[in-house]
Amino acid sequence: MHNKNSTLITTSPKPQEMSSQSMISDLSLDSDEDNSSQTQNSSQSSTSSSSGSYDHCPKFSPPSATKLYPQDFELIRRIGTGDIGTVYLCHLRNDPTKSYAMKIVDNRELAKKNKLNRADTERTILRTLHHPFLPKLHADFAASPHYSCLVMDYCSGGDLHTLRHQLPSRRFPLASARFYAAEVLLALEYLHMMGIVYRDLKPENILIRSDGHIMLTDFDLSLQSTTSPAIDDSHSNNPSCLPFISCKTNPYQFVAEPVTARSTSFVGTHEYVAPEIATGKAHGSAVDWWAYGVFLYENLYGHTPFAGKTNESTLFNIVKRGLVFPAASSPLDSLARDLISRLLVKDPVNRLGSRRGAADIKAHPFFKGVNFALLRSCKPPVIPGLEWSDRKKPARFDLF
Repeated sequence: MHNKNSTLITTSPKPQEMSSQSMISDLSLDSDEDNSSQTQNSSQSSTSSSSGSYDHCPKFSPPSATKLYPQDFELIRRIGTGDIGTVYLCHLRNDPTKSYAMKIVDNRELAKKNKLNRADTERTILRTLHHPFLPKLHADFAASPHYSCLVMDYCSGGDLHTLRHQLPSRRFPLASARFYAAEVLLALEYLHMMGIVYRDLKPENILIRSDGHIMLTDFDLSLQSTTSPAIDDSHSNNPSCLPFISCKTNPYQFVAEPVTARSTSFVGTHEYVAPEIATGKAHGSAVDWWAYGVFLYENLYGHTPFAGKTNESTLFNIVKRGLVFPAASSPLDSLARDLISRLLVKDPVNRLGSRRGAADIKAHPFFKGVNFALLRSCKPPVIPGLEWSDRKKPARFDLF
């Protein structure tokens, strides 16, 4: 997993191998591993541009009531390692055409590091999620006395960080950056509606599904509380992103802010933490909007705005240094810079999104022409599909 000088995102040790007489010793995997979380590193030749026709979006269905067990899955290969677990590509034994990502957590190792509560937080959150841009939890079980497993959607397109670095300029075109920003915005809006402050937004945690749409991942640093969504009757424009849909205005908007969660913990990746986190002050959902501004800046300009040579200098820059942009190249770029400037306000009270959340950000002119309700019907910039290499026969390897 890519680590931007983070003290919180570290490499976990590989789960200890045990005898083949254990609970699901017939699970197997390949020794290949990617550097990204829950993804495989895909070269430019392994992803196809969306310039061709885009036939459909997969239907999004509620969580399945079917009970799944360890013996129902076969592991293919390791695809990522994170702070609280290792992720494997797997498929159902009775249906190898369906691929999943299985996160395996070594509870003994987490107990030694005092991180069991983080694994519990992620499991609890995953059980509540029901959104097309967030993971669907297909199964949740104990695979042995010491290992627990979470089975989620597999994203064949890798993560957004890897995808951006495959581009010659290492930055997304404006249209692509706006598309991914719009989908991430909807995911954050839903999380805040559920009383969840994400606290770990960065391109490495934004995965690309086979259909090209995004999925946020990793919720072990998230903060839970309660919220009271409301309907705001202020006037707003929300034109369609599809030319054959007429542009209409909607006088009512759904508002999920503010989330009541407050914390003084230092969490997140240094280049993405908000000033209130960097200074140890109490923080709430506004930290996600700061990280969202950093995310948009990095996608457009190829680097984060406050990165220093050390973690300490990065935190100093976040708290003290002003925001600097490259020269604007187009009117849309000027709008992007205005949006980022409003998100990267050091005082969270005055930060865009702190009052009405995603509703305020959707109304910014940068998103003019985007119909958020129809994003899943829009053609993504890249549609990776399912690669043949994902279907290869697994090698023998006893995991548990």
